Amino acid sequence: MRPLAVVGNVNVDLILGPVAPWPQPGTEVMVAHDDLRVGGAAGNAALVWQAMGLPFQFAANIGTDHYGSWLANAFPDHAPRWPVSPRRTTLSVGLTHPDGERTFFTTNGHLLDMTAPAVCATLDGAAMGQGLLLLCGCFITDALAANYAALFDWADQHDVAVALDTGWPPEGWTEAARADTALWLSRSRIALFNEIEASGFAGAKTIEEAAETISHGMPGDALVVIKRGADGAVVRDADGHFYRAAANPVEVIDTIGAGDIFNAAFLAAYAHSQPLPVCLYNGVATASKAISTIPRKIAQQDQSI
Repeated sequence: MRPLAVVGNVNVDLILGPVAPWPQPGTEVMVAHDDLRVGGAAGNAALVWQAMGLPFQFAANIGTDHYGSWLANAFPDHAPRWPVSPRRTTLSVGLTHPDGERTFFTTNGHLLDMTAPAVCATLDGAAMGQGLLLLCGCFITDALAANYAALFDWADQHDVAVALDTGWPPEGWTEAARADTALWLSRSRIALFNEIEASGFAGAKTIEEAAETISHGMPGDALVVIKRGADGAVVRDADGHFYRAAANPVEVIDTIGAGDIFNAAFLAAYAHSQPLPVCLYNGVATASKAISTIPRKIAQQDQSI
């Protein structure tokens, strides 16, 4: 198995819903479901690998309040190496909607203080040779993203392939966001976009066109993965071949973190040298299981995440 690592945002998620229509100011709305859980793109992926019993490295940081301690307790094998920010812990409130969509309200908090030198110091490069590093939360870890060059240099030095999931830019796909993403993609071996992100970044009308456009700015052996929610997922390999996996029909409870869960399961299979169709299936099946269970469970094992 190739070594695994994840770098990015871990924060507190408070999930409430479903909510429809959008409430009027000054009113109170009762909802049927609530969940307080470890979240963030990196946090969600790490929870999957942890539930699978896989060895992995995890570079993150936490805030100085009780929520920071709570996050640290969720990752006892990793948190002792994390820097502690003097800021409050980043909090996301996710409102779910009956159609499966969601709306986030997120504070900056401790994520503002995540830096490339601290990340590189947290990771054990000697143990990561020929490994896979999932890099996520790009647009909400400003200080880290501003010095991604140092992280990519670290990855090159230790023969680590970067799998990039940028997430959605808060300001949308501005010229600056596209330029930053294109630079990061040029040094990544795997791109992990959802359908809306891929279409927005590439300005393409079809998934195939988006994947082609994304791949053109990446190394020659790169993979482009596009997550399509209820329509499953697609991957374009280095030879331009497309593979697809359909999603399992499930009763959706909430989709928050589904893409992050897919990322972890896909990369876990890829680290085990599984064929791309199998990697896609694992990602889709794991995400489908997670979004349809309370407490959340993964497909491979009956463990909460």
